[in-house]
Amino acid sequence: MNKFAELGLDPKLVQSVADAGYDTPTPIQEKAIPLVLDGRDVMGLAQTGTGKTAAFGLPLIHQLLGNHDKRQAKSIKALILAPTRELVNQIAVNLREYVQGTHLKVMTVVGGVSINRQIENLNRGTDILVATPGRLIDLMDRRAIRLDTATFLVLDEADQMLDMGFIHALRRIAPELGTPRQTMLFSATMPKQMEELSRAYLTNPAKVQVSPPGKAADKVTQCIYYAQDKEEKARLLIKHLRDEPDGLSLVFSRTKHGAEKLMKHLVADGFKAVSIHGNKSQGQRDRALAAFRAGEARILVATDVAARGIDIPGVSHVFNFDLPEVADNYVHRIGRTARAGADGDAISFVSGMDLSLLRDIEKIMKMEIPVLGGTRPAEEKRPTRGGGGGRRGGGGGRGRPGGHGGGGQSEGRGHGGGKPAGRPGGKPGGRPGGNAGGRPGGKRRGGPRSKSA
Repeated sequence: MNKFAELGLDPKLVQSVADAGYDTPTPIQEKAIPLVLDGRDVMGLAQTGTGKTAAFGLPLIHQLLGNHDKRQAKSIKALILAPTRELVNQIAVNLREYVQGTHLKVMTVVGGVSINRQIENLNRGTDILVATPGRLIDLMDRRAIRLDTATFLVLDEADQMLDMGFIHALRRIAPELGTPRQTMLFSATMPKQMEELSRAYLTNPAKVQVSPPGKAADKVTQCIYYAQDKEEKARLLIKHLRDEPDGLSLVFSRTKHGAEKLMKHLVADGFKAVSIHGNKSQGQRDRALAAFRAGEARILVATDVAARGIDIPGVSHVFNFDLPEVADNYVHRIGRTARAGADGDAISFVSGMDLSLLRDIEKIMKMEIPVLGGTRPAEEKRPTRGGGGGRRGGGGGRGRPGGHGGGGQSEGRGHGGGKPAGRPGGKPGGRPGGNAGGRPGGKRRGGPRSKSA
């Protein structure tokens, strides 16, 4: 018997799950789905690749299946916010798989594509909208969307949205949503600010945690190699890529310029490589991902836009050419391998400028990552990141965190100048984003065994 049926999901959903090849819920799904179906606000924490999208998506769809109200122009019934275009698109792919054969409609809005087409599509209304915060605010500014009909809110990868400065966007979006509503927040890591976010937007949430914060997937083998400079890093990377010619390798660079330069270097060395980063158009990013997914390109060089939202089971290796500046992102990066029960290797190249970052990573991982080669370099002070696009993404104005200038990796705007003091998104006399009674609606990450990141 399909064990998803035991969770109380609609038979149509259970059949969709079975058609996708799943019959047993992952731990995060088993714990979160009943809570969401009961109407609880939920804060879910689970390592990447364990099916968080299904944990909110399946019960969310279950609730909406009972709503046959005619769609109103520009209206939505459920809003899912995610930090990057890739993650938005992956979530939508998963949700569409589960709404097949039902009356429900899933739409996406992201930057990098025609806003006019999105306005035209939204004019007919939708049931579930998956969006990046920046493009959603663009649409709000143009009065192209109504949020007051939305009674479900999901914040996916909320820790990354916090780091990118999206708290200002949430303060703008949350007061426009309908009430009462059910709110869910899911993440693979739980920085201290997450508790504050939970208090601001969730009402008496049930906390679901199936792995310690900062824990990587069990089947990822981690190691580091010391390097004296970028040139030695490049030599080490090329050696490893040649030793594993048949695998799919995801290579992370800290900056957009660095990712593009490294990709071109690999192509010049005879590798089939593509890249994605914030300076690429959405079409270029989609084509690069498609080539990587199909195995036409065996190497994808990326910034942290690919740290979440990419679920390609065949990724055998993750290489950290540069360690991430935000230690939590290391967990997400290496979670791109060893997905759906497979094994995977995560190899990091550490120069003198990376040593302080390595200490931060080992602190949150609560482990010392094995050193497999090289001589420990002398520690070097990291250069100060200039420009207006630092990793916190646009705290003071309307700059795009993922735009030109500094290497922030988000999509859409980190709107500055949010409401002073008080709870984000709060309404006078009311609890911001709270549930006055809470209609159920849930959240899920990827197919039950997440088909997505």
